[in-house]
Amino acid sequence: MPKSDRPRVLVTGATGYVGSRLIPHLVERGHDVVAATRDESSIETYPWAGDVGVARFDVSDDDLVAEAVEQVDAVVYLVHSMGSDDFVRKDREAAQRVAAACARADVGRIVYVSGLVPPGDLSDHLRSRAEVETVLREGDVPTTVLRASMIIGAGSTSFELLRRLSNRIPWLTPVPRWMDRHIQPVAVEDVVALVAHALKGPVTPGSFDVGSDDVLSYPELLAEFADVAGLWRRQLLVPGVPMAVANRAVAAISGLERTEVMTLMASLQHDMVCDPERSPTPLLPDDHRWVPVRESLTRSLDPSGRGTTYSGDVQAGASTDPD
Repeated sequence: MPKSDRPRVLVTGATGYVGSRLIPHLVERGHDVVAATRDESSIETYPWAGDVGVARFDVSDDDLVAEAVEQVDAVVYLVHSMGSDDFVRKDREAAQRVAAACARADVGRIVYVSGLVPPGDLSDHLRSRAEVETVLREGDVPTTVLRASMIIGAGSTSFELLRRLSNRIPWLTPVPRWMDRHIQPVAVEDVVALVAHALKGPVTPGSFDVGSDDVLSYPELLAEFADVAGLWRRQLLVPGVPMAVANRAVAAISGLERTEVMTLMASLQHDMVCDPERSPTPLLPDDHRWVPVRESLTRSLDPSGRGTTYSGDVQAGASTDPD
């Protein structure tokens, strides 16, 4: 039974990309939402600020974590530290701290948004996501893991990298041959819907791969974005480009932090596609429609800036999105 009249959900990473779009969705569906953040004043800039509780939260502080998870029915775990030089250790210790605190507080479930785990040697980024998943699932609180490859939506780091490269590279786009891999993106609208469904009814523990029905190569995704954005671009697959060289070039062109670029691009050495054996069907209503990639790209170019509002398109950007 819920610990309050309405299911009480703690959303970690509340001011991050997914969290800031998830919260109004949960509020509209009757959840009592608590936004977890290091800086409580940062919540004030969000359209949903007056409709949620706020908990000071720092995954490196045992006391703050313990206080935040008290009296909640569920925790949505959206913590990632890929911009840090030591993010693998930090993410592992954070997951251990949260899992232990949730067990002590008798939290009913954890929902974790993770990344796809392809076979083979994994990058630090993918290995860290898988390690956090293991920590949470081996804890005493039932955990549902939603594994996604690239989340499409204005403000998403992966999408902004795609957008900036497409806009800033001239008409001939060089693509390292090792990036000619397949990817199965998912719209942020679908991610938000899946998290909400995972919080309903009986707990459905396990790991589920989430992605649209579209599987395409990364060069094909670049071409699709260029077409949607009205850009005329040709591609040139270039063999023998060292990853370190590509990382430096992409970071310089995109203006994103090099550590973030390194972690994201390392994933592109793998085919990031869903395993049919990990279908999220148990979490979805029978009539769920996955947003097609072209539609999600088109909607993500919406200039309204209302992505975190109740009435706006969740695919759109927002002034509060992370830089």
